[in-house]
Amino acid sequence: MRIIYMGTPDFAVPALDALAKAGHDIVAVYSQPPRPAGRGKSLTPSPVHQRAEAMGIEVRVPESLKDAQVQADFAALNADVAVVAAYGLILPRAVLDAPRHGCMNIHASLLPRWRGAAPIQRAILSGDNVTGVTIMDMEAGLDTGPMRAKYVTKIEGKTAGALTAELAQAGATLMVEVLDDVAQHPPMAQPQEGVTYAAKIAKAEARIDFTRPAIQVERQVRGFNPFPGAFFEYGGERFRILAAQIEHEDGLPGEMLDDALLIGCGHGAIRPTLIQRAGKAAMTPDEMLRGFDMPAGSRVDG
Repeated sequence: MRIIYMGTPDFAVPALDALAKAGHDIVAVYSQPPRPAGRGKSLTPSPVHQRAEAMGIEVRVPESLKDAQVQADFAALNADVAVVAAYGLILPRAVLDAPRHGCMNIHASLLPRWRGAAPIQRAILSGDNVTGVTIMDMEAGLDTGPMRAKYVTKIEGKTAGALTAELAQAGATLMVEVLDDVAQHPPMAQPQEGVTYAAKIAKAEARIDFTRPAIQVERQVRGFNPFPGAFFEYGGERFRILAAQIEHEDGLPGEMLDDALLIGCGHGAIRPTLIQRAGKAAMTPDEMLRGFDMPAGSRVDG
């Protein structure tokens, strides 16, 4: 097939690779424009942009798809289908309708649950037992289009980073299967029941609220690993918890319950197993406490 590929972050790279490996003709890649990144804040192309250039594929980075000339240039590619994975821009009707088979999206949830921007994080934060990937036809609504295929996986204590990597590979495989035989994957309307929305993650959500039960704090740790990182403050310094375990001890929320970093929550307690001080490498609590004291009875600011 003649494919236009539309994606931006690391999540979208495996599908680009898989489609090329499967022998499809990727006529152009659309990605968000380069953004400032790194210490020097130099303009940096997205992961998909970088990968496409390495593959010798034309990359287009419009700020918007609303411009008539941008839409005409898109239609002129005469694509059979546009494959979209975490692209990040709204697709107008003229773009949705241009390819022969329309636009198909790799969405990282089991639709209709978690439509929207942050489905992986919201699934973890809400304590879902399973999540997955849905291949869907795109329409004007937010992730409302009919579904063609699904992949299901258990969350089982996985971090957002681990789930993102797993679902990126699964979505890539599933999209290749769908395009290998579109007729064998007819679109099916989403159920009207069970619709939820995955709002974009705000950085403020990563501040740990120790008045919550420990089970929710541990989900927060996994849901915000690797980004933006669940954190608390102590002595005016920020500490990111990258991994933690729940323990069944009670104490005041935010209080150190021992000298080994056991922190009281609204119900139960949380013990970080991997922690990172600002500007430092990640380390175990034992490693950190050799040079930094957080004694029992002290309090942290969530």
